[in-house]
Amino acid sequence: MEILKCEGVRKVYGSGNVPVTALDGINLSVDKGEFVAILGASGSGKSTLLHILGSVDSPTDGKVIVDGTDLSRLNRTQAAIFRRRKVGLVYQFYNLIPTLTARKNILMPLALDKKTPNPEYFEKVVRSLGIADKLDALPSQLSGGQQQRVAIARSLIYRPALLLADEPTGNLDQKNSGEVIDMLKLSNRNLEQTILLITHDEKIALEAERIITLEDGRIVGDERRR
Repeated sequence: MEILKCEGVRKVYGSGNVPVTALDGINLSVDKGEFVAILGASGSGKSTLLHILGSVDSPTDGKVIVDGTDLSRLNRTQAAIFRRRKVGLVYQFYNLIPTLTARKNILMPLALDKKTPNPEYFEKVVRSLGIADKLDALPSQLSGGQQQRVAIARSLIYRPALLLADEPTGNLDQKNSGEVIDMLKLSNRNLEQTILLITHDEKIALEAERIITLEDGRIVGDERRR
């Protein structure tokens, strides 16, 4: 089942004599349950693509459809609601609220919609990520790896159609980086979560089942590894 489709997506910044084309005709299809790495050097367009897929930014041309919704038809308020409910975002900076416990940080997306969490699913997520015993801790009381796990749990709590991870190991040492990638793989396998992992690191990309390589705003490789 197709969960994401990009058709001729272009993104051009600036105007006049020196416009910059960040994305140049991206055509992409991702099925539900896939774990895909978007690999590229700095300036290849991978972060721009992530922002467009997450409805944080809009393409200059082309169309993006996520879980049956054409993102171009959403206004700013609708895009924000869609992002909260349908797209999980994980960055290298954890963006946790320092005055809230891990539990409240995880449940924040649901609290914004005044929705009650599913206790069984919440328990499954925090146990899968190994933070069931850290729920009453503040972010300052957690290690970097633990904070990133809380951020991943927060991104999963709404059962999003798509989880977008932008260099999620960028601030972590080798041990914690490996653990976070393992957590993403576990989420993909146990929770059937569709994941797009943005990275410049080929070793990390090799952990995914499919690698899409970007160069100068274009897809130059699409390898299915398993």
